[in-house]
Amino acid sequence: MTALDDVLAVIDTWGAEHAAAGVLGPSGILATHGDDARTFRWASPTKIATAWVVLIQSDRGLVDLDEPAGPPGATVRHLLAHASGLPFEGLTPIAAPGTRRIYSNGGFDTLAAFVAERVGEPFETLLRTLVLDPLGMTATTLRERPSQGLHGPLRDFAALAAELLTPTLLRPETFRLATTVAFPGLIGLLPGVGRFDPLDWGLGVELRDGKVPHWTGSINSPETFGHFGGAGTFLWVDPVARLATVVLTDREYDAWALEAWPPFSDAVLAAAGDQPAA
Repeated sequence: MTALDDVLAVIDTWGAEHAAAGVLGPSGILATHGDDARTFRWASPTKIATAWVVLIQSDRGLVDLDEPAGPPGATVRHLLAHASGLPFEGLTPIAAPGTRRIYSNGGFDTLAAFVAERVGEPFETLLRTLVLDPLGMTATTLRERPSQGLHGPLRDFAALAAELLTPTLLRPETFRLATTVAFPGLIGLLPGVGRFDPLDWGLGVELRDGKVPHWTGSINSPETFGHFGGAGTFLWVDPVARLATVVLTDREYDAWALEAWPPFSDAVLAAAGDQPAA
């Protein structure tokens, strides 16, 4: 047993019926705990994969990030960055585009429909051919909405994290764009965490920056990015530590997660720092 193995075993105390976790470095998986083949509902980390479909099509010249999409005045970029003015649920705007950061499931469902219509293929097909299959995520399927509907095992979730840690699907400049602040300075509410001024977001991923409290660790670098989900799931990548962590559970997100996840992430970072260099 390594220090990382001991840290990951803590997920067994979180009250979930099933849980699995993994830690990755640039060389691959460093440690896992739990059944890495069990299928879990990922919930909102699905948005990362959906965003990557859009960004890949942008790299191919089939989508322009600044073309109109969604509500009047909004663009593809607004939708990717939760800045379109659409509410958490529904398609009736509650703010002008670019004025507030409003986390929106409907915005990502709108993105998926937009890209599918533009390319002339079902979004599920695009997701499979552009992201899931190239990353070897063959056991993962979209069962529900593109904003939250992926179901799959830890090993596939880890493959997505590995791509974010060492990107291969996007042009380097597009990846940098996705992981830096889009529409800086927007105030917003991070559901289940709190209101932030600013609530920084990239294109499909949340940026940690200086947010307190936060669902990542207190010693995660400000450059950390990722996503958590209402199914008690999360994925973060810390490019400074050159580390990624993935967690899947079947316990719905609530106050327990905001209490358990930050010290867990801090312990992962500390334990990984004690690991022999790859």
